[in-house]
Amino acid sequence: MADLSGTWLGTYWQQGVPTRFEVTFIQSGNTLAGNILDEGYLGEAQITGTVMGRGVSFIKQYLTTSPDPVSYTGILSEDENYIQGQWEIRRLFSGTWEAYRGEDNLSLEFNNKIVEKVPVLSSAIAD
Repeated sequence: MADLSGTWLGTYWQQGVPTRFEVTFIQSGNTLAGNILDEGYLGEAQITGTVMGRGVSFIKQYLTTSPDPVSYTGILSEDENYIQGQWEIRRLFSGTWEAYRGEDNLSLEFNNKIVEKVPVLSSAIAD
């Protein structure tokens, strides 16, 4: 059985507009739990779901911004590093989503990328 445990970076599309998210999956047997942090105003959500073979399904419930749960289904790639699928809210809204397995510490990875892009002041300017 596939093991999704760990941190993943993903994107979902609603009416063609992408929203990025970070999800931490905790898997025990075929039971899935975890937390998602969406960019922007949507914020944090909790998930509960299942893993059956390479099939993934879970419900995302936002903690503050939306009372409606979001149903996700997806298929895990053979190398177990990529998931893609569909999401749906009460059969009224739907779209596609995907996620890639991330590094162990995504915050550190993100901060390192920022530091790489920040120019270093030369000592002549600093004096």
